[in-house]
Amino acid sequence: MPKIDAPTVAEHHSRRRAALLSAAEELIADHGVPALTLSAVGAAAGLARSSVYQYFDSSPALVAAVVEDAFTRTNQELRAAVDPNDSPGARIDAYVRFVLQVATDPTNRAIHQLGHADLPPSCRARLAELHRVQYAPLYAAVAELRIRDPTLMTALVLGIIGAAVQAVTQGSPLPHVRRRTLQLIHTGLDSRT
Repeated sequence: MPKIDAPTVAEHHSRRRAALLSAAEELIADHGVPALTLSAVGAAAGLARSSVYQYFDSSPALVAAVVEDAFTRTNQELRAAVDPNDSPGARIDAYVRFVLQVATDPTNRAIHQLGHADLPPSCRARLAELHRVQYAPLYAAVAELRIRDPTLMTALVLGIIGAAVQAVTQGSPLPHVRRRTLQLIHTGLDSRT
């Protein structure tokens, strides 16, 4: 009988599943989705491949679980960082600060890799849905500014944020990138045209 390393069997399984998801996220962040195999994830988590099958029956199932887990955590953290009671401008700033702050963490790097991976259609659809949830606070804040075509403006702001994330991940100093990004967004949003 395998050794249980938690007070209950349910907690033991929960911890192992979390360890596998964390290992999968690190593999995706560092080596891309193609590096994600059940044996590689098992090795990274310190489990035999046969143990991984108790939690995930295939690599696509594991990828789907990573998508769900990583986005759920990130979206919860984003909701906590962006206070819905703040002014629209303060919420936009908080959104930008949050996204840039997490730009280099493994979860964000994994999400970025997943966005460029050849995923099954159902996983790609779920990824798009989770992205919409992630962008919703920004869209709501931009729309409250009564800017013409808030959908386009939000897309443009997201483009600026994406370029800023890329600059941070390539080694540009976070404070400098954050300051310049906020200046550029403020200028664009202040024009209201």
